Amino acid sequence: MTDFCFIHAADIHLDSRLKGLADYPGAPVEAMRDATRRAFDNLVRFAIEADAAFVVIAGDVYDGDWRDFNTGLYFAHGMSRLRDAGVRVALIQGNHDAQSVITKSLRLPDNVSRFATEHAESVVWEDLGVAIHGRGFGKRAESANIVASYPERRSGYVNIGVLHTSLAGSPDHEPYAPCGVEDLIAKGYDYWALGHVHARRIVRADPWIVYPGNTQGRHARETGEKGAMMVRVTDGRVAEPEFVALDAARWALVEVDAAGCGDGETAIERVEAAAAGSIDEAEGRPVALRIRVRGSCPAHRDIVADHERWTAEARQAVTNVSRSRGWVEKVAWETSAPTDAKSIGSDFDLERIADDPELVAAAMIEMRKDDEALKKKLPRDLHDLFGADNAPDAADTCALLAAKLARSGDAR
Repeated sequence: MTDFCFIHAADIHLDSRLKGLADYPGAPVEAMRDATRRAFDNLVRFAIEADAAFVVIAGDVYDGDWRDFNTGLYFAHGMSRLRDAGVRVALIQGNHDAQSVITKSLRLPDNVSRFATEHAESVVWEDLGVAIHGRGFGKRAESANIVASYPERRSGYVNIGVLHTSLAGSPDHEPYAPCGVEDLIAKGYDYWALGHVHARRIVRADPWIVYPGNTQGRHARETGEKGAMMVRVTDGRVAEPEFVALDAARWALVEVDAAGCGDGETAIERVEAAAAGSIDEAEGRPVALRIRVRGSCPAHRDIVADHERWTAEARQAVTNVSRSRGWVEKVAWETSAPTDAKSIGSDFDLERIADDPELVAAAMIEMRKDDEALKKKLPRDLHDLFGADNAPDAADTCALLAAKLARSGDAR
């Protein structure tokens, strides 16, 4: 039996626009506009360079109806490049390129086998000893379990099933062509090439049931490297799929731990360091960063007091380290005020904590250790407040402090 490799791709979404890109300050809109095309080009180029016997595309070549024929022509040109290199293609239509969605069509080169949408069928390549079974979507909302209609395994062949499905369900994806893993196992195939779910996942290893994810992330929820799977077949046995990054641009979620940061400047230093790591991981690709800053820290007060300034500082920090390869899609400040006495320290600012019950509670614990320090900070008529055995709770203390400070301010 012939040894070979094939490429499993899905969810190309050719000419899909990266969502909201024009709204991001500093975003290289022009450079990103054709990211799905460049990722598709990378797929074609890699298949040729890897000397792949064929490419399997498990649905959603397109992103819906074409604005014009250029989208279809671009895909057909890529298929012609594969034909000229001797690479065959087996593809099914997914929900985004179902017959009920795409109103235009073009004849594809003869190296492309496109599966029927009314029934499942098989394509057999005798020279490779391969039987590929599949069925495309005739309508966008395919709600039936269509796996039962797939042909039985062909003995003596490497059997590959191609299916656009959510399996038993997946967050953020419509439940199209739902089925169970047991349904796929029952067919006896060697490899299931799935599409529809944009997160890469090996569902099972025996048999191989695999989502390659989409070839290009299109918005801030589709983070990390994107691409396809290269699958080697030796002596009729399918080896573990190898992921190949093909994306032309990348989205990244940058988690920043701000715990213990004493001020806003320190928090920004951590943002800069974390962003630099994500930009390096993109390996030269343009990368859009969503920055999420979390943690309990004294810097929380600075950040809350001047949110706009520290957001601008975070954006500038990314500019400093990006070398024009990264920009900030969003900064999410999710810090909180420290609630332990050590974080507050003995040199706390009474006006700063007066409206925060958690901080006041921590201050009560800290200041009871030093009555003299406490008396210096409290108004004279509240000197006994913290030391009394029947001291009010933190919320009541806040109200007393806030009222007293307000009266003091009016007197000034």
